[in-house]
Amino acid sequence: MLRIDIYGRSFLSGNHPPSEYEYDYLFFDNSLMDGSYYYTKTTYTTPSWIKNVHERLPVVSNKFYSPGNSLELTYTSLEEGDWYAEVQYHSVRGIDFFRTPEMLSLQLLMEDGFEANALPKIAIKYKDSTYTKQVRLTDYIPEKNTGRWHNVKIPLIDFEINEVNDTNIDLLAAIAFYPGLKDGKQYTLYLDDIELLPESLPEAGSLPAPALKEVKSYERHMDLVWTPQAKGEIKYYLIYRSNDGISYDPIGISRPWLNRYTDFVGKTGYKAWYKVTAVDYTLKESPASEAMAAITYPMTDKQLLDMVQEAHFRYYWEGAEPNSGLARENIPGRSNMIASGASGFGIMAIITATERGFITRDEAIERFITITSFLSEADKFHGAISHFIDGTTGKTIPFFGQRDNGGDLVETSFLVQGLLAAHQYFNRNTGKEKLIREKIDTFWKEIEWNWYKRYTDSPFLYWHWSPDQNWIIDHRLIGWNETMITYLLAIMSPVHAIEPEMYYSGWAGLSDIAQDYRKNWGKTDDGAYYANGKTYYGLKLDVGVSNGGPLFFIHYSYLGLNPHSFTDRFTNYFHNNRTIAQINYRYCVENPGKYAGYGDDCWGLTASDFAWGYQAQEPVSFRDNGTIAPTGALASFPYTPNESMAALKNYYRNHGKFLWGEYGFKDAFNLSENWCSPIFMGLNQAPITVMIENYRSGLLWELFMSHPDVKKGIEKIKRIK
Repeated sequence: MLRIDIYGRSFLSGNHPPSEYEYDYLFFDNSLMDGSYYYTKTTYTTPSWIKNVHERLPVVSNKFYSPGNSLELTYTSLEEGDWYAEVQYHSVRGIDFFRTPEMLSLQLLMEDGFEANALPKIAIKYKDSTYTKQVRLTDYIPEKNTGRWHNVKIPLIDFEINEVNDTNIDLLAAIAFYPGLKDGKQYTLYLDDIELLPESLPEAGSLPAPALKEVKSYERHMDLVWTPQAKGEIKYYLIYRSNDGISYDPIGISRPWLNRYTDFVGKTGYKAWYKVTAVDYTLKESPASEAMAAITYPMTDKQLLDMVQEAHFRYYWEGAEPNSGLARENIPGRSNMIASGASGFGIMAIITATERGFITRDEAIERFITITSFLSEADKFHGAISHFIDGTTGKTIPFFGQRDNGGDLVETSFLVQGLLAAHQYFNRNTGKEKLIREKIDTFWKEIEWNWYKRYTDSPFLYWHWSPDQNWIIDHRLIGWNETMITYLLAIMSPVHAIEPEMYYSGWAGLSDIAQDYRKNWGKTDDGAYYANGKTYYGLKLDVGVSNGGPLFFIHYSYLGLNPHSFTDRFTNYFHNNRTIAQINYRYCVENPGKYAGYGDDCWGLTASDFAWGYQAQEPVSFRDNGTIAPTGALASFPYTPNESMAALKNYYRNHGKFLWGEYGFKDAFNLSENWCSPIFMGLNQAPITVMIENYRSGLLWELFMSHPDVKKGIEKIKRIK
């Protein structure tokens, strides 16, 4: 049912595409969260000691090399005891191509009174929990000055590490620190910018000052935008803020794949001036941009909704892969790889942005000419497209493993849901809008939905087909989950339709295969017959496995499909979806796991990034670890407007310092673990924009449901007794 169950998230590296962005192998630059850094670990045995916060290294914001924080390493070392600390590498999906590293680089600051021999020893920990040779930090700092930052560079060969490349670099799991001089004294040092780098670093020469284009204020944050410069030369942009327009302090950095920065100041009526510089890999800094100022102001609920919709839309506009105009899987992540389903959601976000005036209709038309032209030439497999596509070539990327190298019917259906809405939106008789409609029509009509039955008399659709391995993944589509739209579109197809009866034999089937499937992933008999009928948290659930599952089940198929207008023999789906959202909300309010933050204004368990990968959270104890994704509550606006608005205000006003960023809310956070995701995710950003719009105006529901083929398909299902 869930992608994580199908694939196990087995990502591929190696075979480095020459045009892909090369990242630095970064162990630490800044922590999104105050207090402690999640990706660290400490232990000690008395009488030795190391300062820690719940066995993690403290984060300090008053000392840093790259703003705004660093890691504190305070310790006492004695012969009778011991201590240990590590800073772990956090693997981010799609960040799998790197500058070929030859040295460990870090910034180090010693407090006054530091004895050089008391500097720690250091090693690199492998993924299998073995370690390299230890070296002494003091041997790599010629001048042991306290009170200033030292750039420490240790060749990897000194750790007895030889060649490192994209295929083996992920074996380097952590930087480990051990006691040096055991003299019983307490020492404090600070660590920043811990990373693996080439010995020969790109030098930009004389970087020009960035051109700051805009500083725009909102209720509690400022958005800075500047003209981007050449990515390969720039390590990061450095952001300065002033409260008087005279004295400026560094407050943050922005990596070169973004030409904007969000400064969450946390209050209204706050005036600030900003400048931006560029820093190259030799740490040379450009002149500063011209200064610009803005002041935050109170915002109405309507203005807050506009703000959230526009910020999340930007992911699909500014953050799109430029050749195709389609959505990347996540940012940061692979720069050339587009995600088909997320692109369909993003298409609807662009329509919303056009209608809201965030962009002009002419701008949207040009983007859709690009999108539809690209899709016309992209790889297809009996009309369906793959999950991931190279945006520069249109070729399939088997990101989840070589078995997944062909058609993905579910991702195709998510894309088509957006395309059919766009077909209805661009309805004018101009040459360009006609061309958009024609290309969408061609794409839609060429999808061989009936091919994905696999067998002539099959009661099920199948998720995948491979051109060289056929049906090797062997995954039947069976509801209740996020794939209802796949069956509906297959029935609606004007050329390659499946029989309407397959809605009840496949999606809502009652066969032993269907029942066992539901029992297996739900770990319960509840909902095994598709219909449920049980009561959870005081609410009777008509349809759903367990108590409804993660919230993306009530989002992905209903961005275009209006659940108000769809009723089958089991339920009306607006009523059913609202019940699932309310069960999720009530579970979080009751909070049986006692997780920090859960409550009236912090709820919504769904699929998202989490501390060590990607996972679907549900309102059941064994699938809940305290991780909240903002898209859970915010994409539920049509079902729970009051509860969703409370969550929006809480996420922004109380947690915006770490959670709000350049493309709106980051993907997920966990207050019990003091963790926040560093990424924005394509599958989760757009449903916020789109479902808020459906709550406000019903725009995407109206567009999709107005398509002639959609109307006919709905009627076909209604006629089945």
